[in-house]
Amino acid sequence: MTRLLLRAALPGRLGRSTGLLATLVLFLAALPILTLIVMSFGTTSTLDFPPAHLGLRWYRAAWHTFVSPDASDPLSMGTALTTSLIVAIATMLVSTAVAVPASYALSRHRFRGKPFVEQLIALPIVYPLVMLGLALLIVFNALPVELGMMRLIIAHVILTLPFTIKNCTASVAAIGPEFEEAACLMGAGPYRALLDVVLPLMRPGILAGMLFAFIVSFNEFTVTFFLYDINTTTLPVWLYSRTVSALDPTVFSFAVFTVAIDFALIWMLEKLMGDSGIAI
Repeated sequence: MTRLLLRAALPGRLGRSTGLLATLVLFLAALPILTLIVMSFGTTSTLDFPPAHLGLRWYRAAWHTFVSPDASDPLSMGTALTTSLIVAIATMLVSTAVAVPASYALSRHRFRGKPFVEQLIALPIVYPLVMLGLALLIVFNALPVELGMMRLIIAHVILTLPFTIKNCTASVAAIGPEFEEAACLMGAGPYRALLDVVLPLMRPGILAGMLFAFIVSFNEFTVTFFLYDINTTTLPVWLYSRTVSALDPTVFSFAVFTVAIDFALIWMLEKLMGDSGIAI
């Protein structure tokens, strides 16, 4: 009887311990963001935590910086935000255009060197970003033409391809070849079956990859830091520039704005697709 009671009690204790551990890990993961949010409501120029007084001083200053930038500042926050949006949207579109046919080929066809190609696609996830940024800087500087903003777009496409291809590949893997065979038996050609049957069923993975590509590109700093110039400064680099010589507390407010955008995109991703078609 004692052994039976112990066996019955163990799952409950294990569940409570696992829940406590999960709560602790989630709290530690959210702690930097919570600290950032609290600091954005401070009213002093110091980094004391928690702030002695709370208010909207730095949000008002951030809004003033956005609508009325300093004329002596060669780069405004609005310009940096516009550049980030352009680069992120272009990266999202290019990465998706490459990922859809690539994921279909990797899922449906066998060819020599396929495992190597799959490893090569995932390489940017584990490659040191500092070394990648330095390598891209050397390559772009060796080119006879000035690429401008295209340097950032190319670099961001390299970084986001693993996310878009993985999500699209997961969607293709869930679509059996019998769907295409049925379409072909009903008179559709291979390309018509691909456009009318496969692509609509791939929609969850495509949308998930697009949103991930946008989020990664919009927040990318390390590689961008090696490739930007005064005309192609993104929002993360602009925020960093406000903390180099002296900390500008308005960066906390701008950072909360960035986190809110990312949260909204992730929420949109969950509402559109739930857990289907998502592979990180």
